[in-house]
Amino acid sequence: MPDDSPLIQSLRTAVAAAPADVPLRLHLAQLLLDADRSDDAVAEAAVALQHAPGDAQARDLMVRAMGAPAPAPTQLPLPSPAQPPRPRGRFDWKAAEEQVGDAVPPRFVEPPVRADGQDDSAAADADAWDVEEPGTVRLADVGGMQDVKDRMEAAFLAPLRNPELRKLYGKSLRGGLLLYGPPGCGKTFIARAVAGELGAAFLSVSVNDVLDMWIGNSERNMHEVFETARRQAPCVVFLDELDALGAKRSRTGHSGMRNVVNQLLSELDGIDSAANEGVFVLAATNVPWDVDNALRRPGRLDRTILVLPPDGPAREAILRYHLRDRPIENVDVAKLVKITEGLSGADLAHVCESGAERALLDSARSGNVRMINMKDLLAAAKDVVPSAEPWFASARNVAMFANEGGMYDDLVTYLKKRRKL
Repeated sequence: MPDDSPLIQSLRTAVAAAPADVPLRLHLAQLLLDADRSDDAVAEAAVALQHAPGDAQARDLMVRAMGAPAPAPTQLPLPSPAQPPRPRGRFDWKAAEEQVGDAVPPRFVEPPVRADGQDDSAAADADAWDVEEPGTVRLADVGGMQDVKDRMEAAFLAPLRNPELRKLYGKSLRGGLLLYGPPGCGKTFIARAVAGELGAAFLSVSVNDVLDMWIGNSERNMHEVFETARRQAPCVVFLDELDALGAKRSRTGHSGMRNVVNQLLSELDGIDSAANEGVFVLAATNVPWDVDNALRRPGRLDRTILVLPPDGPAREAILRYHLRDRPIENVDVAKLVKITEGLSGADLAHVCESGAERALLDSARSGNVRMINMKDLLAAAKDVVPSAEPWFASARNVAMFANEGGMYDDLVTYLKKRRKL
């Protein structure tokens, strides 16, 4: 490479300090072209075009640099037959685009316009969230829990099935419902069943889907969730772990989390009275007392359902489900149902898993493969500690001292019935 003049050297330093300054880079390219250094000028012009693809001055300088005669070498090599010499004065833009097209992707691209006149940005936003098509799970697939089903019917299903009555009584298709209770008791499964009953799409959202380290992104993510649901209506938005997404702002020290709660409140209200028509919001939490009170005011998540450990019919359904594909013999499901009272759905699944494990280990030690029997399952059930007990210990204090406005009356009734209060 020839030695740079002081002016070119100073311009190179300036360009290195401000690589996105297109006029400065084009000035350097012009000086290089004036110094009969067309190859260096082409390189600088190409970088300028990467930063400003439509810059007319950069294109003109590139054309002149590519057509400028190079300094004559002492001996010209013969052209290769596979690559004939290109005529001077003409620039092959297609070849140049293939060379530099993937070097730096464009920073800003206009969204392509579809035939219907709309851009594809809305479709791209919709694809950013995993929206499930209406499923086949119904409330009838939820074993037992008749009280929960009845309240679901009153909250969502009856108004939907009777449009004339809904219109007569001014009942909107908007609404929000909070499911709370000990972990592992099927809150997510119930939410999917409601979506199936409604024939609605299902959009599950957790704290990991929304929170972002950059300022403002978490609020934007929350807005995009609801915009997606509005486009896909009817749609059930399921907010899992609501205590993390909508924690009490008075206890939140980080302003970013408070902004997320504010954004969620705004989305639940909707831009106007009809904005959330056909959007059903279901939320689940193990600790409703940690949820911001504003989320539970009328018009938002104003209806609350306590989801307790499965009752007898539900336990039977869960046990049969987890044993259906396992080799079993002489299993008395009714007896298992009786001795597993108080266990959550997750606990019951663990009983079946542990019983299968006992049979597997016994078969491996003895060398004789055998079926899972009642003895295996009874021993597994005896070893399982009900996972809901710590939750009830905490909930008892809330029911006794923080039941403002009868918010946890269902919980109080259950605790008194079980003689835990």
